[in-house]
Amino acid sequence: MIFLILTIICSTSLALILKHGSVKKSNILLLINGNYLTASVFALIFIFFKGGFHFSISATLFAIGLGVLFAETFVIYSKAINYAGTALATVSARLSVLIPVLASIILYGEKPNLQMLVGFTLVLVTLYFFYLSLKNHGNSSESTAKYLYLFLLLIGIGFVDLSMKMFERNFPIEEKGTFVFQIFFFAFLYTFIRILIGKIKFDKETYKIGLILGFPNVLAIHFLLAALSALPAIIVFPIQNIGVIVLTAIAAYIFWKEQINLYGKIALAVGIAAILLLKL
Repeated sequence: MIFLILTIICSTSLALILKHGSVKKSNILLLINGNYLTASVFALIFIFFKGGFHFSISATLFAIGLGVLFAETFVIYSKAINYAGTALATVSARLSVLIPVLASIILYGEKPNLQMLVGFTLVLVTLYFFYLSLKNHGNSSESTAKYLYLFLLLIGIGFVDLSMKMFERNFPIEEKGTFVFQIFFFAFLYTFIRILIGKIKFDKETYKIGLILGFPNVLAIHFLLAALSALPAIIVFPIQNIGVIVLTAIAAYIFWKEQINLYGKIALAVGIAAILLLKL
């Protein structure tokens, strides 16, 4: 159970550090670049401890594309937190489970049961309440931006999760450590190039926050794997998702007094129900 708790804490800290960066008006690319530098170093150390490099050209090309997707998804996550608030952005991120579930049905022939169909329906209901929650805050263009970033976050993280399933199905398992390192490293290179092209001024404090962000980003993965080795997935995934949503909402209220209106609270509650049904 301790690994499950640590997973929840690490996953929650990702959203809170991004929120901190947003409050401090930090440049998100510097933040993300520092994050992936730390993640790359961790992944490289992990490779050496697990028996060295194993890779193929096709897996490397896949990792390059995913590195870009990982980086852009982090940018979208930050934007979603900035526009829609930490709690709703976290719910949207967790609803991304819809994408790999749908892909499993379409691509791999897995059949949905009644529970999954109800979960799909609740996802749509959650998105509707997201819309009601955001449309009365700010002008119409701001509300559109909020909803757009929440939707893009769901899609982005969903495809990140799906990519891991695709790797498991199409590549040798011994390549996994190198594959993860390549994703982090290419994400680091991608954001570094964008920083150079954009002539973004280096800020030491922002970069330090980014380096710190990399620790929970990597540790969350390893704690989750440890939790899954000790507890059934049917327990781990629902508790992890609900724990992250609730803890994030509480922390955002304590530190930044983030308020959620009635429609937002309904979206949060229905979203948790949808996640439970899809994860179970």
